[in-house]
Amino acid sequence: MSRAYNFCAGPATLPEAVLRQAQEEMLDWRGTGMSVMEMSHRSDDFVAIAEAAEQDLRQLAGISDDYAVLFMQGGASSQFSTIPLNLLGDKGSADYVNTGIWSKKAIAEASRYADVNVVASAEANGFTSIPDQAVWQTGADAAYLHYTPNETIGGLEFDFVPDSGDVPLVADMSSTMLSRPLDVSKFGLIYAGAQKNIGPSGLVVVIIRKDLLGKARRETPTMMNYQVIADNGSMYNTPATYSWYLAGLVFKWLKAQGGVEAMAKINDRKARKLYDFIDGNDFYANPIEPRFRSWMNVPFTLAEDALNSEFLKGADARGLLNLKGHRSVGGMRASIYNAMPEAGVDALIDYMAEFAEEQA
Repeated sequence: MSRAYNFCAGPATLPEAVLRQAQEEMLDWRGTGMSVMEMSHRSDDFVAIAEAAEQDLRQLAGISDDYAVLFMQGGASSQFSTIPLNLLGDKGSADYVNTGIWSKKAIAEASRYADVNVVASAEANGFTSIPDQAVWQTGADAAYLHYTPNETIGGLEFDFVPDSGDVPLVADMSSTMLSRPLDVSKFGLIYAGAQKNIGPSGLVVVIIRKDLLGKARRETPTMMNYQVIADNGSMYNTPATYSWYLAGLVFKWLKAQGGVEAMAKINDRKARKLYDFIDGNDFYANPIEPRFRSWMNVPFTLAEDALNSEFLKGADARGLLNLKGHRSVGGMRASIYNAMPEAGVDALIDYMAEFAEEQA
């Protein structure tokens, strides 16, 4: 059987070329006689790997020297507490936008350290659209404004970057990082769990404006202090070396594809194909207001929930894997990150059309 198409929301599919290169280098990286996962993180070889990965990321995302790039551990969820501990400083409140489950988790964690002001919420409309920024109730003395550009579970995505004025803008870009061009200069801090568009799980990339470093509260654990991590080149302790190495391979793969500009065109085309099919077929439905539909995570329901198991069984048989929706929302979800080839989306659409016809 040829390689299946993995539609999992995370850990997500990786580029086949990256996996093959990692396979080739598994036992012996460039004649060293060692696997990368065996190397000392202090060795010249691994330091070169790490530095190349950071430089490639900076080039891909257009990250200036005004920002520090940190490769941390614990995934994006670890940042829900790390961010307020580092950015609150002498302020007691922070602004958050609630657009779904990941926003809620970030809000709940931040509430342990600060007065969280939920400036806007999409809950009243079932998380199917995003309130216009004109109605947001921002705080006068907020330490930062946090939002989740794309909710991977609900498939709700911002089609604009909020204007936070002089307040640092903080974004959880776990599922959108490197999927399209981004003006990093609009943000105070960007964080992204790796297991969607960057690499394997266990790693989280933090891009922080340097003037925001050095504000951590006294009680902040050393391993969560951005200044400490930055001062030590993300190697205060042993980092997730193999995940970092694989992320570097993904960055080189992205550059070979033409960078984020090229990926944006492909990702837009993939998403439009799938949404157009869903909208044009009475058997399937997507609840999100079209302008806020996610490019990366496409949830959809069948005409009858009773058919879900049969649909998934047929999908698995065709190598269309991990299409089951999150347990909190049900239905199906196709995650179509950078590494999902357009052929995978085409294969899914063909199967969906066939399945719907069989039920007619």
